[in-house]
Amino acid sequence: MAEINITLNYKEILQLLEENQEGAFKKIMEKCLNQFLLAESTEQLKAEPYERTEKRTDCRNGSYQRMLTTRIGSLILTVPRHRNAPFKTMVFDNYCTSESALITTMAEMVINGVSTRKVSNVMETICGRSFSKSTVSEATKELDKIVGEFQNKRLVGSYPFLMVDATYFKVREDHKIISKALFVAYAVSENGVREIVGFKSYPSETKDAWLDFIRMLKDKGLSGVKFIISDAHEGIKYALSKEFPFVPWQRCQQHFRRNIVSQVPSKFQKGITNEIQAMFNAPDINEARRMRDEIINDYRDIAEKAMECLDEGFEQAMSAMALPQELRATFRTSNTLERLNRELKRRSDVIGIFPNEGSLNRLMGAVLMELDEQLQAKRHRVFYKASKIKLEESENELRRIGEEQRAFMVS
Repeated sequence: MAEINITLNYKEILQLLEENQEGAFKKIMEKCLNQFLLAESTEQLKAEPYERTEKRTDCRNGSYQRMLTTRIGSLILTVPRHRNAPFKTMVFDNYCTSESALITTMAEMVINGVSTRKVSNVMETICGRSFSKSTVSEATKELDKIVGEFQNKRLVGSYPFLMVDATYFKVREDHKIISKALFVAYAVSENGVREIVGFKSYPSETKDAWLDFIRMLKDKGLSGVKFIISDAHEGIKYALSKEFPFVPWQRCQQHFRRNIVSQVPSKFQKGITNEIQAMFNAPDINEARRMRDEIINDYRDIAEKAMECLDEGFEQAMSAMALPQELRATFRTSNTLERLNRELKRRSDVIGIFPNEGSLNRLMGAVLMELDEQLQAKRHRVFYKASKIKLEESENELRRIGEEQRAFMVS
Protein backbone atom coordinates (compact mmCIF):
# COMPACT_ATOMS: atom_id res chain seq x y z
CA MET A 1 0.00 0.00 0.00
CA ALA A 2 1.34 3.45 -0.89
CA GLU A 3 2.40 5.72 1.96
CA ILE A 4 0.05 8.64 2.64
CA ASN A 5 1.66 11.95 3.63
CA ILE A 6 -0.77 14.61 4.88
CA THR A 7 0.57 18.13 5.41
CA LEU A 8 -1.60 20.53 7.45
CA ASN A 9 -0.86 24.19 8.14
CA TYR A 10 -0.99 24.38 11.94
CA LYS A 11 -1.63 28.10 12.18
CA GLU A 12 -4.24 27.99 9.44
CA ILE A 13 -6.12 25.18 11.18
CA LEU A 14 -6.01 26.97 14.54
CA GLN A 15 -7.40 30.10 12.95
CA LEU A 16 -10.19 28.10 11.29
CA LEU A 17 -11.04 26.43 14.58
CA GLU A 18 -11.38 29.80 16.23
CA GLU A 19 -13.52 31.29 13.46
CA ASN A 20 -15.45 28.32 12.09
CA GLN A 21 -15.09 24.90 13.67
CA GLU A 22 -17.19 23.18 11.02
CA GLY A 23 -15.13 24.80 8.25
CA ALA A 24 -11.92 23.58 9.87
CA PHE A 25 -13.11 20.00 9.96
CA LYS A 26 -14.19 20.22 6.33
CA LYS A 27 -10.79 21.54 5.28
CA ILE A 28 -8.97 18.82 7.22
CA MET A 29 -11.20 16.14 5.75
CA GLU A 30 -10.80 17.48 2.20
CA LYS A 31 -7.02 17.52 2.56
CA CYS A 32 -6.90 14.01 4.00
CA LEU A 33 -9.15 12.53 1.33
CA ASN A 34 -7.31 14.31 -1.50
CA GLN A 35 -4.02 12.89 -0.22
CA PHE A 36 -5.66 9.48 -0.03
CA LEU A 37 -6.77 9.80 -3.68
CA LEU A 38 -3.21 10.66 -4.71
CA ALA A 39 -1.89 7.67 -2.77
CA GLU A 40 -4.41 5.37 -4.47
CA SER A 41 -3.30 6.71 -7.86
CA THR A 42 0.35 6.04 -7.05
CA GLU A 43 -0.50 2.54 -5.86
CA GLN A 44 -2.36 1.72 -9.07
CA LEU A 45 0.28 3.23 -11.38
CA LYS A 46 3.20 1.72 -9.42
CA ALA A 47 5.01 5.05 -9.73
CA GLU A 48 5.19 8.51 -8.17
CA PRO A 49 4.54 11.59 -10.33
CA TYR A 50 7.31 11.96 -12.98
CA GLU A 51 9.01 8.81 -11.70
CA ARG A 52 10.48 6.54 -14.37
CA THR A 53 10.28 2.88 -13.47
CA GLU A 54 9.80 -0.44 -15.26
CA LYS A 55 6.90 -1.26 -12.94
CA ARG A 56 4.80 1.74 -14.09
CA THR A 57 1.45 0.53 -15.48
CA ASP A 58 -0.04 3.76 -16.88
CA CYS A 59 0.34 7.56 -17.02
CA ARG A 60 -1.43 10.35 -15.15
CA ASN A 61 -3.81 12.42 -17.23
CA GLY A 62 -4.86 15.41 -15.13
CA SER A 63 -7.76 15.42 -12.70
CA TYR A 64 -11.34 16.53 -12.18
CA GLN A 65 -13.34 17.79 -9.21
CA ARG A 66 -16.14 15.82 -7.63
CA MET A 67 -18.41 16.61 -4.70
CA LEU A 68 -18.80 14.19 -1.80
CA THR A 69 -21.66 14.79 0.64
CA THR A 70 -20.72 13.99 4.25
CA ARG A 71 -22.11 14.67 7.72
CA ILE A 72 -19.87 17.74 8.01
CA GLY A 73 -20.98 19.15 4.67
CA SER A 74 -20.12 18.85 0.98
CA LEU A 75 -16.44 18.31 0.22
CA ILE A 76 -14.80 19.19 -3.10
CA LEU A 77 -12.29 16.47 -3.95
CA THR A 78 -9.71 16.38 -6.74
CA VAL A 79 -9.91 13.00 -8.43
CA PRO A 80 -6.92 11.84 -10.53
CA ARG A 81 -7.34 10.66 -14.11
CA HIS A 82 -5.29 7.89 -15.77
CA ARG A 83 -4.63 7.83 -19.48
CA ASN A 84 -5.59 4.22 -20.32
CA ALA A 85 -7.15 2.26 -17.45
CA PRO A 86 -9.73 4.15 -15.34
CA PHE A 87 -8.70 5.30 -11.87
CA LYS A 88 -10.45 3.34 -9.09
CA THR A 89 -10.98 4.65 -5.58
CA MET A 90 -12.49 3.52 -2.30
CA VAL A 91 -13.35 7.10 -1.34
CA PHE A 92 -16.47 7.11 -3.50
CA ASP A 93 -17.66 3.66 -2.49
CA ASN A 94 -19.99 1.34 -4.38
CA TYR A 95 -23.07 2.80 -2.74
CA CYS A 96 -22.44 6.41 -3.66
CA THR A 97 -24.41 6.36 -6.93
CA SER A 98 -27.32 4.33 -5.66
CA GLU A 99 -27.62 6.43 -2.48
CA SER A 100 -27.78 9.56 -4.61
CA ALA A 101 -30.60 7.88 -6.52
CA LEU A 102 -32.32 7.01 -3.26
CA ILE A 103 -32.08 10.58 -2.02
CA THR A 104 -33.53 12.09 -5.18
CA THR A 105 -36.25 9.45 -5.39
CA MET A 106 -37.38 10.01 -1.82
CA ALA A 107 -37.29 13.76 -2.34
CA GLU A 108 -39.52 13.30 -5.38
CA MET A 109 -41.97 11.39 -3.22
CA VAL A 110 -42.12 14.31 -0.80
CA ILE A 111 -42.63 16.81 -3.64
CA ASN A 112 -45.37 14.70 -5.25
CA GLY A 113 -47.27 14.34 -2.02
CA VAL A 114 -46.99 10.56 -1.70
CA SER A 115 -44.50 10.44 1.14
CA THR A 116 -44.88 9.59 4.81
CA ARG A 117 -43.20 11.09 7.88
CA LYS A 118 -40.92 8.07 7.95
CA VAL A 119 -39.73 8.67 4.39
CA SER A 120 -38.97 12.29 5.23
CA ASN A 121 -37.01 11.24 8.31
CA VAL A 122 -35.03 8.65 6.35
CA MET A 123 -34.16 11.25 3.71
CA GLU A 124 -32.84 13.72 6.27
CA THR A 125 -30.94 10.99 8.11
CA ILE A 126 -29.11 9.95 4.94
CA CYS A 127 -28.50 13.49 3.65
CA GLY A 128 -28.01 15.35 6.89
CA ARG A 129 -30.05 18.22 5.44
CA SER A 130 -33.23 18.96 3.50
CA PHE A 131 -33.38 19.46 -0.26
CA SER A 132 -35.13 22.18 -2.25
CA LYS A 133 -37.04 21.45 -5.45
CA SER A 134 -34.32 23.04 -7.58
CA THR A 135 -31.58 20.97 -5.90
CA VAL A 136 -33.52 17.76 -6.43
CA SER A 137 -34.18 18.69 -10.05
CA GLU A 138 -30.49 19.24 -10.78
CA ALA A 139 -29.43 16.09 -8.93
CA THR A 140 -32.03 14.09 -10.83
CA LYS A 141 -30.84 15.39 -14.20
CA GLU A 142 -27.25 14.53 -13.40
CA LEU A 143 -28.15 11.05 -12.20
CA ASP A 144 -30.34 10.42 -15.23
CA LYS A 145 -27.35 11.15 -17.44
CA ILE A 146 -25.10 8.72 -15.56
CA VAL A 147 -27.69 5.93 -15.46
CA GLY A 148 -28.59 6.58 -19.09
CA GLU A 149 -24.97 6.14 -20.15
CA PHE A 150 -24.84 2.83 -18.31
CA GLN A 151 -28.17 1.70 -19.80
CA ASN A 152 -27.11 2.56 -23.35
CA LYS A 153 -23.45 1.50 -23.19
CA ARG A 154 -22.10 -0.34 -26.22
CA LEU A 155 -21.28 -4.01 -25.78
CA VAL A 156 -17.86 -4.94 -27.12
CA GLY A 157 -16.69 -8.48 -27.86
CA SER A 158 -18.57 -11.76 -27.62
CA TYR A 159 -20.90 -12.92 -24.86
CA PRO A 160 -21.28 -16.72 -25.04
CA PHE A 161 -23.76 -16.89 -22.14
CA LEU A 162 -26.89 -14.76 -21.75
CA MET A 163 -29.41 -14.81 -18.91
CA VAL A 164 -32.66 -12.78 -18.85
CA ASP A 165 -35.41 -12.28 -16.27
CA ALA A 166 -37.92 -9.69 -15.05
CA THR A 167 -39.06 -8.49 -11.63
CA TYR A 168 -41.97 -6.22 -10.71
CA PHE A 169 -42.17 -2.94 -8.80
CA LYS A 170 -45.06 -0.71 -7.75
CA VAL A 171 -45.17 2.65 -9.53
CA ARG A 172 -47.62 5.56 -9.26
CA GLU A 173 -49.01 6.48 -12.68
CA ASP A 174 -52.03 8.63 -13.57
CA HIS A 175 -53.09 8.77 -9.90
CA LYS A 176 -53.08 4.93 -9.70
CA ILE A 177 -50.63 2.40 -8.34
CA ILE A 178 -49.62 -0.15 -10.97
CA SER A 179 -46.93 -2.80 -11.40
CA LYS A 180 -44.08 -2.27 -13.81
CA ALA A 181 -41.78 -5.03 -15.03
CA LEU A 182 -38.06 -4.32 -14.99
CA PHE A 183 -36.29 -6.54 -17.53
CA VAL A 184 -32.65 -7.32 -16.73
CA ALA A 185 -30.01 -9.11 -18.84
CA TYR A 186 -26.88 -10.64 -17.38
CA ALA A 187 -24.12 -12.10 -19.55
CA VAL A 188 -20.69 -13.69 -19.36
CA SER A 189 -18.08 -12.45 -21.82
CA GLU A 190 -15.68 -14.57 -23.86
CA ASN A 191 -13.08 -13.95 -21.13
CA GLY A 192 -15.35 -15.31 -18.40
CA VAL A 193 -16.17 -11.89 -16.92
CA ARG A 194 -19.70 -11.37 -15.59
CA GLU A 195 -21.59 -8.26 -16.66
CA ILE A 196 -25.04 -6.66 -16.54
CA VAL A 197 -25.61 -5.90 -20.22
CA GLY A 198 -29.03 -4.25 -20.19
CA PHE A 199 -32.19 -3.24 -18.35
CA LYS A 200 -35.46 -1.53 -19.24
CA SER A 201 -38.91 -1.13 -17.69
CA TYR A 202 -42.14 -2.24 -19.40
CA PRO A 203 -45.84 -2.29 -18.46
CA SER A 204 -45.78 -6.12 -18.42
CA GLU A 205 -44.06 -9.21 -19.81
CA THR A 206 -45.75 -9.36 -23.21
CA LYS A 207 -44.26 -11.01 -26.29
CA ASP A 208 -43.73 -7.61 -27.89
CA ALA A 209 -42.02 -6.27 -24.78
CA TRP A 210 -39.56 -9.16 -24.64
CA LEU A 211 -38.94 -8.91 -28.37
CA ASP A 212 -38.17 -5.21 -27.98
CA PHE A 213 -35.80 -5.91 -25.08
CA ILE A 214 -33.85 -8.65 -26.90
CA ARG A 215 -33.59 -6.48 -30.03
CA MET A 216 -32.34 -3.61 -27.88
CA LEU A 217 -29.54 -5.85 -26.57
CA LYS A 218 -28.55 -6.81 -30.10
CA ASP A 219 -28.64 -3.17 -31.22
CA LYS A 220 -26.22 -2.35 -28.37
CA GLY A 221 -23.77 -4.91 -29.75
CA LEU A 222 -24.68 -8.20 -28.05
CA SER A 223 -23.13 -10.94 -30.18
CA GLY A 224 -21.47 -14.34 -30.02
CA VAL A 225 -24.27 -15.83 -27.89
CA LYS A 226 -23.97 -19.60 -27.63
CA PHE A 227 -26.29 -20.41 -24.72
CA ILE A 228 -29.32 -18.68 -23.16
CA ILE A 229 -30.85 -19.31 -19.72
CA SER A 230 -34.27 -18.13 -18.50
CA ASP A 231 -37.56 -19.30 -17.09
CA ALA A 232 -40.22 -20.64 -19.45
CA HIS A 233 -42.21 -17.41 -19.90
CA GLU A 234 -43.95 -17.46 -23.28
CA GLY A 235 -42.80 -13.91 -24.05
CA ILE A 236 -39.14 -14.85 -23.57
CA LYS A 237 -39.47 -17.98 -25.69
CA TYR A 238 -41.16 -16.00 -28.44
CA ALA A 239 -38.46 -13.32 -28.49
CA LEU A 240 -35.64 -15.88 -28.48
CA SER A 241 -37.26 -17.82 -31.34
CA LYS A 242 -37.22 -14.62 -33.41
CA GLU A 243 -33.80 -13.21 -32.53
CA PHE A 244 -31.72 -16.29 -31.55
CA PRO A 245 -33.46 -19.12 -33.42
CA PHE A 246 -30.48 -21.51 -33.45
CA VAL A 247 -29.03 -20.77 -30.00
CA PRO A 248 -29.86 -23.51 -27.44
CA TRP A 249 -32.16 -22.41 -24.65
CA GLN A 250 -31.77 -23.72 -21.10
CA ARG A 251 -34.98 -23.71 -19.10
CA CYS A 252 -34.01 -22.78 -15.55
CA GLN A 253 -33.89 -26.05 -13.63
CA GLN A 254 -34.93 -24.43 -10.38
CA HIS A 255 -38.09 -22.98 -11.93
CA PHE A 256 -38.73 -26.28 -13.70
CA ARG A 257 -38.43 -28.27 -10.46
CA ARG A 258 -40.82 -25.90 -8.69
CA ASN A 259 -43.36 -26.29 -11.50
CA ILE A 260 -43.24 -30.06 -11.14
CA VAL A 261 -43.21 -30.29 -7.34
CA SER A 262 -46.10 -27.83 -6.96
CA GLN A 263 -48.37 -30.39 -8.68
CA VAL A 264 -47.34 -33.29 -6.43
CA PRO A 265 -49.21 -34.17 -3.18
CA SER A 266 -47.39 -32.60 -0.23
CA LYS A 267 -46.37 -35.88 1.41
CA PHE A 268 -44.41 -36.87 -1.72
CA GLN A 269 -42.82 -33.50 -2.45
CA LYS A 270 -39.59 -33.97 -0.49
CA GLY A 271 -38.92 -37.34 -2.07
CA ILE A 272 -39.52 -36.23 -5.65
CA THR A 273 -37.47 -33.07 -5.09
CA ASN A 274 -34.45 -35.21 -4.18
CA GLU A 275 -34.99 -37.52 -7.16
CA ILE A 276 -35.28 -34.64 -9.62
CA GLN A 277 -32.10 -33.07 -8.24
CA ALA A 278 -30.29 -36.39 -8.66
CA MET A 279 -31.52 -36.44 -12.26
CA PHE A 280 -30.14 -32.93 -12.84
CA ASN A 281 -26.77 -34.10 -11.45
CA ALA A 282 -26.58 -37.14 -13.73
CA PRO A 283 -23.18 -37.58 -15.44
CA ASP A 284 -24.64 -37.56 -18.97
CA ILE A 285 -27.90 -37.05 -20.82
CA ASN A 286 -28.59 -40.75 -21.33
CA GLU A 287 -28.40 -41.44 -17.60
CA ALA A 288 -30.60 -38.40 -16.96
CA ARG A 289 -33.21 -39.74 -19.39
CA ARG A 290 -33.16 -43.12 -17.68
CA MET A 291 -33.73 -41.46 -14.31
CA ARG A 292 -36.54 -39.33 -15.79
CA ASP A 293 -38.33 -42.43 -17.04
CA GLU A 294 -37.96 -44.04 -13.62
CA ILE A 295 -39.44 -40.99 -11.87
CA ILE A 296 -42.38 -40.89 -14.29
CA ASN A 297 -43.11 -44.58 -13.75
CA ASP A 298 -42.98 -44.18 -9.96
CA TYR A 299 -45.18 -41.05 -9.72
CA ARG A 300 -47.50 -41.28 -12.73
CA ASP A 301 -50.44 -42.66 -10.74
CA ILE A 302 -50.26 -40.10 -7.91
CA ALA A 303 -49.18 -36.97 -9.84
CA GLU A 304 -50.19 -37.30 -13.48
CA LYS A 305 -49.99 -33.56 -14.34
CA ALA A 306 -46.59 -33.23 -12.66
CA MET A 307 -45.23 -36.13 -14.71
CA GLU A 308 -46.61 -34.60 -17.90
CA CYS A 309 -44.78 -31.40 -16.98
CA LEU A 310 -41.54 -33.34 -16.40
CA ASP A 311 -41.86 -35.25 -19.67
CA GLU A 312 -42.69 -32.21 -21.80
CA GLY A 313 -40.06 -29.89 -20.38
CA PHE A 314 -37.23 -32.33 -19.78
CA GLU A 315 -35.14 -31.74 -22.91
CA GLN A 316 -35.24 -27.94 -22.62
CA ALA A 317 -34.23 -28.19 -18.95
CA MET A 318 -31.26 -30.43 -19.77
CA SER A 319 -29.61 -28.39 -22.54
CA ALA A 320 -26.71 -27.71 -20.17
CA MET A 321 -25.64 -31.34 -20.58
CA ALA A 322 -24.03 -30.27 -23.88
CA LEU A 323 -21.72 -27.87 -22.03
CA PRO A 324 -18.32 -28.83 -20.57
CA GLN A 325 -18.98 -30.52 -17.24
CA GLU A 326 -17.35 -27.76 -15.19
CA LEU A 327 -19.79 -25.19 -16.63
CA ARG A 328 -23.05 -27.10 -16.24
CA ALA A 329 -23.88 -26.17 -12.65
CA THR A 330 -23.25 -22.47 -13.36
CA PHE A 331 -25.47 -22.23 -16.43
CA ARG A 332 -28.33 -24.63 -15.75
CA THR A 333 -30.30 -22.13 -13.65
CA SER A 334 -30.95 -18.39 -13.61
CA ASN A 335 -30.06 -18.24 -9.89
CA THR A 336 -27.40 -15.56 -10.42
CA LEU A 337 -29.92 -13.19 -11.95
CA GLU A 338 -32.51 -14.08 -9.31
CA ARG A 339 -30.02 -12.99 -6.63
CA LEU A 340 -29.56 -9.68 -8.43
CA ASN A 341 -33.34 -9.23 -8.53
CA ARG A 342 -33.59 -9.93 -4.80
CA GLU A 343 -31.01 -7.20 -4.19
CA LEU A 344 -33.08 -4.80 -6.29
CA LYS A 345 -36.13 -5.65 -4.17
CA ARG A 346 -34.19 -5.15 -0.95
CA ARG A 347 -33.04 -1.71 -2.04
CA SER A 348 -36.53 -0.72 -3.22
CA ASP A 349 -38.19 -1.67 0.07
CA VAL A 350 -37.36 1.74 1.55
CA ILE A 351 -39.29 3.38 -1.31
CA GLY A 352 -42.30 1.07 -1.40
CA ILE A 353 -44.11 2.86 -4.23
CA PHE A 354 -42.08 4.74 -6.84
CA PRO A 355 -43.53 8.16 -7.68
CA ASN A 356 -43.05 7.60 -11.43
CA GLU A 357 -41.38 5.35 -13.96
CA GLY A 358 -38.38 7.64 -14.26
CA SER A 359 -37.76 7.23 -10.55
CA LEU A 360 -37.88 3.44 -10.92
CA ASN A 361 -35.31 3.48 -13.73
CA ARG A 362 -33.14 5.94 -11.84
CA LEU A 363 -32.83 4.05 -8.56
CA MET A 364 -32.81 0.52 -9.94
CA GLY A 365 -30.45 1.57 -12.72
CA ALA A 366 -28.05 3.02 -10.15
CA VAL A 367 -28.22 -0.16 -8.08
CA LEU A 368 -27.54 -2.24 -11.20
CA MET A 369 -24.53 -0.02 -11.94
CA GLU A 370 -23.22 -0.76 -8.46
CA LEU A 371 -23.85 -4.51 -8.82
CA ASP A 372 -22.18 -4.50 -12.24
CA GLU A 373 -19.07 -2.88 -10.74
CA GLN A 374 -18.99 -5.54 -8.04
CA LEU A 375 -19.30 -8.34 -10.61
CA GLN A 376 -16.49 -7.05 -12.78
CA ALA A 377 -14.23 -6.26 -9.83
CA LYS A 378 -14.19 -9.88 -8.69
CA ARG A 379 -11.01 -11.66 -9.67
CA HIS A 380 -12.72 -15.03 -10.01
CA ARG A 381 -13.92 -15.59 -13.56
CA VAL A 382 -16.73 -17.91 -14.54
CA PHE A 383 -14.46 -19.86 -16.86
CA TYR A 384 -10.87 -19.80 -18.09
CA LYS A 385 -9.00 -20.78 -21.26
CA ALA A 386 -9.36 -24.56 -20.87
CA SER A 387 -13.14 -24.34 -20.48
CA LYS A 388 -13.33 -21.88 -23.38
CA ILE A 389 -11.60 -24.40 -25.64
CA LYS A 390 -14.01 -27.14 -24.53
CA LEU A 391 -16.93 -24.81 -25.15
CA GLU A 392 -15.73 -24.20 -28.71
CA GLU A 393 -15.50 -27.97 -29.21
CA SER A 394 -19.14 -28.26 -28.12
CA GLU A 395 -20.45 -25.75 -30.68
CA ASN A 396 -21.78 -28.34 -33.13
CA GLU A 397 -23.74 -30.12 -30.40
CA LEU A 398 -25.06 -26.83 -29.06
CA ARG A 399 -26.23 -25.78 -32.52
CA ARG A 400 -27.91 -29.17 -33.04
CA ILE A 401 -29.86 -28.67 -29.80
CA GLY A 402 -30.78 -25.14 -30.86
CA GLU A 403 -32.12 -26.39 -34.20
CA GLU A 404 -34.15 -29.13 -32.52
CA GLN A 405 -35.62 -26.68 -30.04
CA ARG A 406 -36.67 -24.24 -32.73
CA ALA A 407 -39.67 -26.41 -33.58
CA PHE A 408 -40.86 -26.27 -29.95
CA MET A 409 -40.38 -22.53 -29.39
CA VAL A 410 -43.31 -20.17 -29.75
CA SER A 411 -43.88 -19.19 -33.38
